[in-house]
Amino acid sequence: MLKVLASTWALLLGMLLLMLGNGMQGTLLGIRGAIEDFSTTQMSIVMSCYFVGFLFGSRMAPEMIRRVGHVRVFAALGSMISAVLILYAAAPHWVAWAVMRVVIGFSFSGVYITAESWLNNASTNENRGQALSLYLIVQMIGIIAAQALLNLADPSGYILFVIPSVLVSLAFTPILLSISPAPAFDTTRRLSFVALYNISPLGCVGMFLLGGIFSAQFGMASVWATQAGLNVRDLSIFVAGIYTGGLVLQYPIGWLSDRMDRRQLILVLAVMGTVVLMVPVMFDVPFLLLVGIGALGGGISNPLYSLLLAYVNDYLEQSDMAAASAGLLFINGLGAISGPIITGWMMGVVGPSGFFLFMALIFGVLAAYSLWRMTQRRATPDAQSGYTALSPTSSAITVEAAMEHTDDDHHHHQS
Repeated sequence: MLKVLASTWALLLGMLLLMLGNGMQGTLLGIRGAIEDFSTTQMSIVMSCYFVGFLFGSRMAPEMIRRVGHVRVFAALGSMISAVLILYAAAPHWVAWAVMRVVIGFSFSGVYITAESWLNNASTNENRGQALSLYLIVQMIGIIAAQALLNLADPSGYILFVIPSVLVSLAFTPILLSISPAPAFDTTRRLSFVALYNISPLGCVGMFLLGGIFSAQFGMASVWATQAGLNVRDLSIFVAGIYTGGLVLQYPIGWLSDRMDRRQLILVLAVMGTVVLMVPVMFDVPFLLLVGIGALGGGISNPLYSLLLAYVNDYLEQSDMAAASAGLLFINGLGAISGPIITGWMMGVVGPSGFFLFMALIFGVLAAYSLWRMTQRRATPDAQSGYTALSPTSSAITVEAAMEHTDDDHHHHQS
């Protein structure tokens, strides 16, 4: 582990600072939007625009890197992120915010892809799994710690917009000064969505549905909390709880996933998600229980993402994994765009509890669909590929590297 840290500390430190910035902006906009009197519908559009940009970025960044190289793409997109973070406070209009969210989503997507391809190249087959786990943990810690920073100043002022902008600017210093030139970037061949769906209907539908859950968690938690009357401190605790749950439950669920039929585990988790998230819809629950429910929601949805990827991989040849992971991420991104908008609409119809109702319903659909798929196809082939903890913000590069890594690992264990 120390060896991995020695070769990648600059990248990981930069990533930590970036995630602090990203984690702050997501929650801060929800708070500031309420102060500026934006409607729930307006805020839901603003929030979903991030995922529109993210989707475009995931398609275009590889081409940009091939043309001008990692360093330039990284520096250019980083400057854009830093600029947008300051501009939010300067132009408090929901349409301006929506446009800026597209830009920042695009830029973050490109930055992740660049950072992850570097990390992938910097690690060897022996330590790739460790490097990716470290990367994931750093990402989660960044988002969790970002919530604490929200308590440093008044959200109606400028300071809370300046802090993430400065953090993001600083993020590039260790990376750009220490990174050796990254190797050439080769594109992966694409699998058509039809081919992907034929390989694993459950994987495709599950990824689409999960996109909606993630974007609701990431984009609408702060909008829900302000609508429900939470103060900044409680709101930041709630959002931190979602990601803490995701971090803590990754490993136990991953451990289970390598030891039982993955579809059964997907079904069990989806049913649990439905039941847990219906509680605040049906009952008036105290704040601490809400934090627990948020943590369980995050703790179920985050590992489900890795679980679905591992499940699809069970049906793939190694040479197709990269193309499949790019396709699945795109499907996940499509689902993510609609998440905040539908959540916002439901919150308009049933009040703040619409936030939980939306996620509970999506988990319910996933449970029903996975149950139906079990009647259509027998259990997975014997040679299961390994499970790797991955975060929904991971780009195709990390996913692809992780998959190849676990697959190698798995064959070692089997042989």
